[in-house]
Amino acid sequence: MFEQFDLDDELLGAIKDIGFKKPTSIQQLVLPEAMAGKDVLASAPTGTGKTAAFLLPAIQHLLDYPRTKPGFPRVLILSPTRELALQIFEQAQLFTKHTNVKSGVITGGVNYGSHKEILTSTTDMLIATPGRLLEYIETEQFDAREIEVLVLDEADRMLDMGFAETINRIVGEARWRKQTMLFSATLEGSGVLKFSKELLEEPAFLESNPSRKEKAKIHQWIHLADNKHHKFELLCALLKQEDVKRAVVFANKRETVQYLSGKLYAEELPCAWLEGKMAQDKRNNAVERVRNGAVGVLVATDVAARGLDIDDVTHVINFDMPRKADIYIHRIGRTGRAGNKGTAISLVEAHDMAVIGKIERYIDEKLPRRVIDGLRPEHKEARVPLKKPKVKKTKSEKKAKAKKVAKRKVKKPKK
Repeated sequence: MFEQFDLDDELLGAIKDIGFKKPTSIQQLVLPEAMAGKDVLASAPTGTGKTAAFLLPAIQHLLDYPRTKPGFPRVLILSPTRELALQIFEQAQLFTKHTNVKSGVITGGVNYGSHKEILTSTTDMLIATPGRLLEYIETEQFDAREIEVLVLDEADRMLDMGFAETINRIVGEARWRKQTMLFSATLEGSGVLKFSKELLEEPAFLESNPSRKEKAKIHQWIHLADNKHHKFELLCALLKQEDVKRAVVFANKRETVQYLSGKLYAEELPCAWLEGKMAQDKRNNAVERVRNGAVGVLVATDVAARGLDIDDVTHVINFDMPRKADIYIHRIGRTGRAGNKGTAISLVEAHDMAVIGKIERYIDEKLPRRVIDGLRPEHKEARVPLKKPKVKKTKSEKKAKAKKVAKRKVKKPKK
């Protein structure tokens, strides 16, 4: 129960109002360490309650050490995208509703004037995207010297998006902080461990193993495809299945996203689409069309989908395979959230088999191969020939072999 963590009654009341019954595995790991003021390096799959894991101790810190004078935020939470920042802000509002803690959010993609109140009035906790916040620091509109607790959420995504230098500069400005917490969906192959050594001091390393109830149950399989045309036919067949209520389709390039969105409309499969260089208002509109059920399919690149959180995604379909196994994990994490079941399907051409091998080693399981009647592939997947198992020789067999080798080495006398 949450009472075990010595949280104030105002926080416990908010937790009860939200409907949280007992802490998830990542919350059980993080809360005692964070409440003790330790730096934290935590890894947890999406949808397992990590937002509350850093918000609750951060808010408790503000309650334990009340502000003595007006000023800039004392808690800073950095997020890779506007959408994720807004979600964290909304949850912060719920947790602080019985307190006097004031939260604010600063992101790119909105008018600079909309942040005026946050920058000129007292705010206790700020959730921000790195790029826009650094702009305010550089123009001396924001002072990071009052930050006591710094949280980096989805640190692996921020590094992938090229925010390393920006974060380092913000961290430098907040060098008088008392505590730093870094959260990542995955720590392998993302550079997070190396990055964390420069930010954290003797951190508690916490890696959650979610229970079956809270862990995302994602059914995964692949369909072999002969070419791009065959892949598109498979995609249409999958999207027309009754159990596909809300799907995210991933492609590697903006051109492919545009190609797919046009072709899907022609097949009477209306969709929304996202690509990296979209204007923020168009991006918001596309996401809202999926959220309100106007369309059931979202086609996106990895860059466009970072930080995207849409409820009740039943299917993730990889039209193009990602180039790295950890990106695959982030893609399929869009479905099967908060204990709900989800499905992840990959459309695989012959040249994708190498990355399939990497993914299978990464997740430590074989991805089942499935076929759709009428769309069976012509090509067979490449298979690595099995090595013959080594059979241990007996002592007598070893001696006999040694004698043969010795005889071959004896030189015949010259005639």
